[in-house]
Amino acid sequence: MSGRMGLALAGATLVIAAVLLPNKAEAQFGLRGGPLGVARFAVGHMLGLSRLRHSRMAVRGSRYRSAALRAQDPRGAERGRLTNPYVLRAALTAQAALSGWHGGRRPQGWWRHPDGSYGWTGPVFWPFAHDDLTTAIMFGDTTSLSFYGYGDIYAAIFSPYAVTELAAYTAPQSRRGRRVPTAETLCEASDTGGLPVDRIAGAVQPNELQRTALDELASAWNAARDTIGTACPAQAPANASERLGLMRERIGAMIKAIDAIEAPLSKFVDLLNDDQKARLNALANERRAALAAVQRKDAQAAAACQPDYDPRYDERAQRQYEQLVQQQWPAADIASTLHLDETGRARLEVLQDTTLRTMQTLSACPTEPAATPQARLAAVKARLQAMLQEVGGVADALDDFEADLSDEQKAGFEAIGPKRGA
Repeated sequence: MSGRMGLALAGATLVIAAVLLPNKAEAQFGLRGGPLGVARFAVGHMLGLSRLRHSRMAVRGSRYRSAALRAQDPRGAERGRLTNPYVLRAALTAQAALSGWHGGRRPQGWWRHPDGSYGWTGPVFWPFAHDDLTTAIMFGDTTSLSFYGYGDIYAAIFSPYAVTELAAYTAPQSRRGRRVPTAETLCEASDTGGLPVDRIAGAVQPNELQRTALDELASAWNAARDTIGTACPAQAPANASERLGLMRERIGAMIKAIDAIEAPLSKFVDLLNDDQKARLNALANERRAALAAVQRKDAQAAAACQPDYDPRYDERAQRQYEQLVQQQWPAADIASTLHLDETGRARLEVLQDTTLRTMQTLSACPTEPAATPQARLAAVKARLQAMLQEVGGVADALDDFEADLSDEQKAGFEAIGPKRGA
């Protein structure tokens, strides 16, 4: 993060902390030393909030089909269609997620991304993982990637699914027209065409040697998709520990996929002359321009990162804070259900604090994407490594917390999420 953006974030979060977050919020979220983490999370995740209403309307106005995730390309803007790709993604993932949760009848939304999409669709974490890597590295578009963080970790700990609802995603299809998609179908959502070879070739006009390198890169990109696919769950994770473990597997697979494409990407780009490199990088600029045409309100949301931003006059900031209140820790439910002793309460506080700190670590105001694909690859990898470290820290704290719990207490802890979603 640049110094300017760091100052902008600090100024915005301090103002929000003073204006939007009363003292009771500190108690609600359990943040020691003030609600700065909540404020940081609110500012960093206001991007895309203006799309939320439209994506919800798209969900209500259409019906889910299992083939939709395979047949639809959620990134239509890069193919020249004047559509908002994130609205389509939100519609697809919301319908997929809610089809197994209470039959899709009672969506509460407390585990939804700010743009209306879902990071967890049934038992699958990060269904568009491969697609996000492609758009972030080749087109400098990290919109969806930036939404992953605290909310998904929170959803892993307090999943709103009952066991039978979650298992429906991995059960054999026995009825025609089954509304609950399989986990395999959800994981295949990442396969939206792989590397856009034709667009790249059309832009840089490669010679024979460069074309060979581009084909090698495309093969590596497809292999990266397969690497991520191996982390698709064959069975539904049964508890919070398994869900955090699945997050680690999926993020680790994404990092492994990036490692596999790093060398062929550098080889291809290094073979280009300066003019070809400029034309390759222009593809990212074209994508941002196409998205800007259908996301004009995002510029207003991004104003929250400016030093002179005043949230008292921003209705979106107020709504975002209300959503954050939905993600407060259910400390009262845990205390009344588990009857923890002093050691258990201390370990719960460590788990809670460890999880809440991910707000600050994984939330930030946006920065301009790096100018080259190699630099963007490095930035994406660093982001994923930070996420992996944070998820690992939460998983370790959860293991410590549950170490001395009885089976009855563990079952009570697992029941809290579905009870909150009911």
